[in-house]
Amino acid sequence: MITRHAYQAVQRALGRQAAVALIGPRQVGKTTLAHEIARETKAIYLDLEASADRAKLAEPALYLGQYEDRLVILDEIHRVPELFQELRGLIDRGRRRGKRIGRFLILGSASMDLLRQSGESLAGRIEYVELGPLDVLEAAPNPTETNALWVRGGFPDSYLAGNDADSLTFRQNFIRTYLERDVPQFGRRIPAETLERLWTMLAHAQGSLLNASKLAGSLAVTAPTVTSYIDLLVDLLLVRRLRPFHANTGKRLVRSPKTYVRDSGLVHALLGIEDYDALAGHPVLGSSWEGFVIENLLATCPPRTTASFYRTAAGAEIDLLLEMPGKLGLWAIEIKRSLTARPGKGFHNAREDLEPSRAFIVYAGEERYPVGREVEAISLRGMSELLQDVGS
Repeated sequence: MITRHAYQAVQRALGRQAAVALIGPRQVGKTTLAHEIARETKAIYLDLEASADRAKLAEPALYLGQYEDRLVILDEIHRVPELFQELRGLIDRGRRRGKRIGRFLILGSASMDLLRQSGESLAGRIEYVELGPLDVLEAAPNPTETNALWVRGGFPDSYLAGNDADSLTFRQNFIRTYLERDVPQFGRRIPAETLERLWTMLAHAQGSLLNASKLAGSLAVTAPTVTSYIDLLVDLLLVRRLRPFHANTGKRLVRSPKTYVRDSGLVHALLGIEDYDALAGHPVLGSSWEGFVIENLLATCPPRTTASFYRTAAGAEIDLLLEMPGKLGLWAIEIKRSLTARPGKGFHNAREDLEPSRAFIVYAGEERYPVGREVEAISLRGMSELLQDVGS
């Protein structure tokens, strides 16, 4: 399942820069998207997990140099990290001959090593495009399908599975593959059982303030070790650390980040939740919805938007703050898993502290209407469309 939004984002980036890195978790659709681009542009596609394609790059400058006028797609490039220096030379030689854009599309599961290697070797020559799971604008045109997307998550094979049981099986296998294959592949010596326990604990604590010491005590490791494990899950785009908003308000502000397992379907798989009925009676219901809404909204935000949350020791709180680019200002968003959109006292107090330019309550209903002075109730789809529109 290829989304037009992702396709256009990659094409725009290739029109600006010599190299583009398409990053995202496994099974999110990077290779499918790359094959579609290859078909449309007659690009050269190399899968560097295949020994035959790796063999073609024994002399990379010789092989790639003959395709200066065609896009070359390099999948799983972390398999050949030394290739980055060669790409730099090829790009620079091409620029001297007038070939400045659209040379290479690089695919890989995001990791610190990949970003560091490409950033150091291709500085000024590369642009990054993140491909996340499907969002509501791509996959869920009505409320019933929104619930299905929430329960199953946005990985295409999970969302499009024939039934809930098959979807859950896909996600459980996805988790096992990451633990047993992908994490060791990125050079991290982490016991699979320990990382799975941590991942599950983060799912139970979805949307909670990070307490590394408490997690460390449960895992019998040190707090710095827990932090390094979470760093890895963040690098792989599987966990989000939402930072606290810092402002000179004269209030005591919470300084710990919140953590979210980014895909709601993975939250439910880690907790053994198969379908909507099981989710409706589970304690994670509200926090799972909050994380689902946040990921969907951040997928449609304008470029250069900065996300955070706001909380004071006195209880003033905003679930999601968006520092929008240009003159759009600061947007405050409260998230409710209900059909009524009544902002709490903490939200009003936080608005008084920060004076955002716009404020919204994203709720489970479909109507858009004012709920107070300068506060609007709006659906998840409506909020996503609004963010997409202001960014276009």
